[in-house]
Amino acid sequence: MDDVLPEPSSLSRAVPSFDRREEVIETIGREVCGNSIAPGAIFTTESIEERFQVSRPVAREALRSLETLGLLIPKRRIGMTVLPLTSWNVFDLQVIRWRLAGGSREAQLRSLTELRRAIEPAAARMAAVRAPLGQASELIGVAGHLWKAGKEGAIEEFLTVDTEFHTLVLQMSGNEMFAQLHHLVDEVLVGRTQYGLMPRFPAVEALQLHTDIAVAIQTGNANKAAESMLAIMERTIAEMSSIWDQSLDPNSGNDFSTELLTGPLTTVQNMGHS
Repeated sequence: MDDVLPEPSSLSRAVPSFDRREEVIETIGREVCGNSIAPGAIFTTESIEERFQVSRPVAREALRSLETLGLLIPKRRIGMTVLPLTSWNVFDLQVIRWRLAGGSREAQLRSLTELRRAIEPAAARMAAVRAPLGQASELIGVAGHLWKAGKEGAIEEFLTVDTEFHTLVLQMSGNEMFAQLHHLVDEVLVGRTQYGLMPRFPAVEALQLHTDIAVAIQTGNANKAAESMLAIMERTIAEMSSIWDQSLDPNSGNDFSTELLTGPLTTVQNMGHS
């Protein structure tokens, strides 16, 4: 007997429940992390069903997923209550991306940059002591590639190589916990590029600092490696702070909060990188 196949029309109408669940999670997550929904707001299974036109199981699964991220907490006979930032799993990449995509972008970039300042100089110092010669030589090559991409104004290529550079340093530290933090570094580098906060042509000083780090690690100069990485972090914080300060200054004549959402900033043209 021939196999009986479902009607094509029924296949085309079917929407996987997994996709609908992800849609709910993505929408609510962005709204909460983007400060569109304030702490204390209530979600019920019924409200999610009605708004997204999904089944009760899908609504419940979506709310549970948001609960695991620390965004919501169940309240008996009330529903799911939105929690403040202090309760969120702020190291989760999904939460970071939602914050970068919304009104919390500047605060998220500041937090990530300050975290990098605390971690990466220490990682560079340890890499100079612990890194195998082969890895150190690889880092020299990556630094050279970074110069090439920076001089050519190849933004996407620079982002890829810059991410590789900082990931390598974290891995070469020999500390497995530092190595796992490379995802957070990736997010801040991608976020700055995506939202127009990276220049097309990085400053020569910034490029040189990357080379200095690579050479210091290869030659085992721990102090130089840490100092050069700290200089990059300080430079980055200074550059970002100028944007944060101007975005809060009503007399600056610049609406950075709007520009960050709509396109690149012309003020970054003379900035460094990383």
